[in-house]
Amino acid sequence: MNTLYTLLILAVAAAIIYGLFYMQKKHMSFTKRVLTALVAGILFGGALQLLLGSGSEVIASSNTWINIIGSGYVRLLNMIVIPLVFVAISTSIVNQDASSLRKSALSIIVVLMLTTAISAGLGAGISTLFGLDSSEILAGEAEAARGEALEDTLNQFQSKSIPEQITEIIPRNVFYAMSGQGSSATLSVVFFAAFLGIATIGLRRKKPESAEAFTRFLNMLHDVVMRMVTLVLRFTPYGVFALLSRFVSTSNFSEISRLFEFVAASYVAIIIMFLIHLAILMMYRLSPVKYLKKASVPLSFAFSSRSSAGTLPLNVETQTEKFGVSNGVANLSASLGTSIGQNGCAGIYPGMLAVMIAVGTGVPMDASFFIKLIIITAISSFGIAGVGGGATFAALTVLSSMGLPVGLVGLLIAIEPLIDMARTALNVSGSMVAGLVTARRLGEIDMDIYNRDFEEIEEAV
Repeated sequence: MNTLYTLLILAVAAAIIYGLFYMQKKHMSFTKRVLTALVAGILFGGALQLLLGSGSEVIASSNTWINIIGSGYVRLLNMIVIPLVFVAISTSIVNQDASSLRKSALSIIVVLMLTTAISAGLGAGISTLFGLDSSEILAGEAEAARGEALEDTLNQFQSKSIPEQITEIIPRNVFYAMSGQGSSATLSVVFFAAFLGIATIGLRRKKPESAEAFTRFLNMLHDVVMRMVTLVLRFTPYGVFALLSRFVSTSNFSEISRLFEFVAASYVAIIIMFLIHLAILMMYRLSPVKYLKKASVPLSFAFSSRSSAGTLPLNVETQTEKFGVSNGVANLSASLGTSIGQNGCAGIYPGMLAVMIAVGTGVPMDASFFIKLIIITAISSFGIAGVGGGATFAALTVLSSMGLPVGLVGLLIAIEPLIDMARTALNVSGSMVAGLVTARRLGEIDMDIYNRDFEEIEEAV
């Protein structure tokens, strides 16, 4: 009987996927297809949850097959992230002058760091406002096991200070970094690509022919990689549907309800930070309404995939094609935003946890506590992995630096995926805002493109 139910579920899923394909054949807009997939995934997963329960063997069996699409799509994105970062940074350097590059890179990093500091203060404030107290959360067996695992992780993590972690951005072996290994792999690739680009610019004075030939090679490589990105992005609606249906159908809502107060506080903080992003755009005379409409696709995918790095191709495409941001600024902000200044994972989450744990353990919270928390959170946001679970390592760094126990992070194991979805969307929004602000300040944005009515970019089938 279970086999029959599994086949029936797979048949329904196949029908939904065909519906998304039919929308594509009818040349319906990319955004409409992604949002339709998002809603379909939630409804489909919710129906399975209500009918069969989160622990159902039928759901597990069905998701094994459906997850081929979701996991396969995420793996495709991860496959092209490092090549995209490499060609994006190297070509952005060789195709613009050094002074412009320095200004744009500095501006992006400053915006990312400032918004992370704001988000950390916001997270601490919301945690205080809600009166969150870690002592009121009872740990179950799963949470206790997670706490012990985090303690073991911390023993390895504490051996490296923040300066040492920053130093590790310089790769010992660039090929190892390009394989995606290590928490600072993306930043290491950014560093090497920038170093390569600067070397190419310097070569123009002594061997202009070699520099010109290598520049043409990098630009050709960039064109090939961007074509690969286009091919992968066509599968976005199917990936979104599969990822969300799996998440909703397997979520333990009884555990989530037990920690509902922390979930509610997290979403309040995230929503407020989104509003701060919009306020920043308004300060630079950029319409927040047009931003929300045009950013809907990368934000939706970030929400469903929980991967800032995986959203990088969509991030770059949205900034260049829909916002009118120059290629150099868009690539820099999207790439740096995967590992620096993540407003949700490296800002709000550690800020909330620090206050909650301080209250539960009786640590005095005066002005110096909050100032120290904000500074440490901003600095430690360098090198946080832009994939699911990055927030845990950000919390480990901040809590250990603040002298707070980290084992309590394991108490939140049940709700981590639910909060991480919104946090990741906020991370991506932060990187896009950094790109927009920088482009606006340096005059590297086409305001006609940004201000035009929302028009979808149709993909060829």
